[in-house]
Amino acid sequence: MSTATALRPLSADLVAGYRSRGFCRVEGLLTPAECARYRAESLRLAAEDGRLTGQAGTIYRKALVQRVNIWRDSPVMAELTLHPQLCAWASQLAGVPLRLWHDHALIKEPMNGAATEFHQDQPYWPHTHSPEPISAWIALQDVPPERGCMSFIPGSQRLTQLGATDLTDAGGLFALRPELAWAERVTLPLRAGDLTFHHGRTAHMANPNATDQHRVAHTVIFMPRSTRFSGSGHVVTHEMGFQPGDVLQGPLFPEV
Repeated sequence: MSTATALRPLSADLVAGYRSRGFCRVEGLLTPAECARYRAESLRLAAEDGRLTGQAGTIYRKALVQRVNIWRDSPVMAELTLHPQLCAWASQLAGVPLRLWHDHALIKEPMNGAATEFHQDQPYWPHTHSPEPISAWIALQDVPPERGCMSFIPGSQRLTQLGATDLTDAGGLFALRPELAWAERVTLPLRAGDLTFHHGRTAHMANPNATDQHRVAHTVIFMPRSTRFSGSGHVVTHEMGFQPGDVLQGPLFPEV
């Protein structure tokens, strides 16, 4: 089994901060030229299957346009999803051996007018035995607050019993835990090529895109190699033949 080795290790303070607060910002994964290449490819693939709709459709589509497992459709995006430095940093932060769960392009259309409201990610996934899932959110252009950067609630990764919420409902997560409405929130604007990592249970949201450009982020989600299938429905595991209790493994979930 392969284990990613840090090409440029993160500092001990940054790792400790991630494990305490549930998120961190890391600078300089990609060059401007690499960002432009991956951004163009993400937009091409999203337009190819009609996902860029000019804000037509549901409130959810206004908040977020996504394409799951984009790495399977594009060798260009596979380079980014399986980027050695990215995988090394994720492994260092999580502190456990990882494999890929899935990636996705996350696009907010210009002037989309809708936030992606506070939520935890892991409740949406058909996972058990998965204590340290970690997501990388890579900015493929500058993402200031007005273009839809993310905000996090520190320490919320410790809340392990919350369920999935409506991404368009500003009060959804707070209905489950009202005290979170008064918790500290940290907003992290990113330069192109920078990224955030967050634990799969860290509560987070993204602002609306109030600019005249598409906001394009590439998200890569890693799971511990111990992760087992819960039996719940999910687009990634649909018709793959997993039974409840099976380890989620195989060529579509490569070890990193």
